[in-house]
Amino acid sequence: MNTTILRKSVLGIAGLAFAGGLAAGPLHHATTTDTGTGDARPVAAAQADKTAGVDAGKLIPHGVQGAQSRIDLDAEQTTNAKAIIAATKKTGLDERAAVISIGTALQESKLQNLGHLGDRNDHDSLGLFQQRPSSGWGTPEQITDPQYATTAFLKGLKQVDGWQDMPLTDAAQTVQVSAYPDAYAQWEQQAADLVTQHWNNS
Repeated sequence: MNTTILRKSVLGIAGLAFAGGLAAGPLHHATTTDTGTGDARPVAAAQADKTAGVDAGKLIPHGVQGAQSRIDLDAEQTTNAKAIIAATKKTGLDERAAVISIGTALQESKLQNLGHLGDRNDHDSLGLFQQRPSSGWGTPEQITDPQYATTAFLKGLKQVDGWQDMPLTDAAQTVQVSAYPDAYAQWEQQAADLVTQHWNNS
């Protein structure tokens, strides 16, 4: 089935409307170390502070599915990962929601806040999550704002019954309605690593 038709069939006028009564409105393996911060403690101690309070059991509750991919992130991509984490925390959701969000953005945009790419674009998809103005996600300006885009994604996720216990790729696909529903799975480990690294400083 044409993905445009499929998406339009499950998206409503006021925002996203998922089949079955679900409705919602419209990581890199970071190998960085803290330098120049004045922290004279051993790196391991400094890292322990950053990861303290992260509930590791929530990150990947059932283990990863399939082979995992990993990319090196530049400063902009890392900033976008931190923005996703900050928006997740602002909505009151936990580390698992951040893992799903970052894993989704890794697949959709490699954590790049993409503008319109012309013929290389999927219709009018924009931003970290490749959300579409024509499908009710928001205006182009909103969708390319990482906080707005993450919040919009999470609104959809919260409408998915049992998302906390789903494999990442299933939870992401229910919100995104992608033509490649299994592709999200490959980013779960890197997403979890990014959440572990940045949860307490985002």
